[in-house]
Amino acid sequence: MPVDLAALPKVQLHCHLEGTVRPATFRALARKYGVDLGDRADPERTYAFSTFREFLLLFAKVTETLRAPDDFAQIARDYVVDAAVQGVAYAEVFISPSVWTYFHRELDVRATVEAIRAALDEAGSPLGIEVTLIADLTRNFGVEWAERSAAEAVALADLGVVGVGLGGDEANYPPEWYGRAYAIAREGGLHGVAHAGEAAGPESVRAAVEILGAERIGHGVRAVEDPAVVELLAERGIPLEICPTSNRLTGAAPGGRPHPLGALDAAGCVVTIDADDPTMFGTTLLDEYAYVAGEFGEDALLRFAANAIDASFAPPAAKARLHAMQAASRNSAPAGRSR
Repeated sequence: MPVDLAALPKVQLHCHLEGTVRPATFRALARKYGVDLGDRADPERTYAFSTFREFLLLFAKVTETLRAPDDFAQIARDYVVDAAVQGVAYAEVFISPSVWTYFHRELDVRATVEAIRAALDEAGSPLGIEVTLIADLTRNFGVEWAERSAAEAVALADLGVVGVGLGGDEANYPPEWYGRAYAIAREGGLHGVAHAGEAAGPESVRAAVEILGAERIGHGVRAVEDPAVVELLAERGIPLEICPTSNRLTGAAPGGRPHPLGALDAAGCVVTIDADDPTMFGTTLLDEYAYVAGEFGEDALLRFAANAIDASFAPPAAKARLHAMQAASRNSAPAGRSR
């Protein structure tokens, strides 16, 4: 029976809240705060970029326009509304307090996360969507900033922060610099995930696993360049949060050849599918699911969707409920309907 991908309950593991800001909202906030967008004020150019570095600068520019708790509450509500359309039932969404305070030292991080939490709960409850948070430790700001951010994340656990991540300029700020930051988070009861194997090669993935103790890898697609690293991921069952459109646009998975997720899956790696920064990349989680189903088959896609449940940090009872929801969705899909 064909799968109704829109109705399939999904777990989202790799989505940056700041990367879900609607283009019109970005432009409106820029006008509100007098932020010069240059040619990005043109709706046709708002989220245009051609290199990974340009993308990172774009992400920073979006964050520059988010200046008050109410701004973050607005984008959190919008995220939930958009996620409901994609069939998301549970999500672990990245937030970047380390970037917020880099641009706006006066911003009250706790008040901001409280506003996000309230908006997620208010909007998510009637839609049946549960959202927890992962605080990204931005590489670019250095080791001390990351360690301070890790301690700050621990203090936000009561607001639904369940882990820390590591984003930013992977090529110039390797994972091994941030071992202490991850130790601080782990000692405080948080999980750890890390972007790796995106802008740097398989050695970055190995360091994220062996030095940081990352429980999931964001992207990880360049692990295919070293069979030993692929074997490491498969043996340890480290899930990969793979975002096909993002990988193509950032150059992590060059066009003109099959996406590495197929080879990683065939090698026994745990693959999950996500959208990364959906509005910036002009995609949705449903688009990513449809692409993977078309390229690798619906059976593989359903396996990846189930993998996301198991790879999440949700408690066992919630995982069992999500698996049951997926099974019920598959069994009730109307004949002849797929995407």
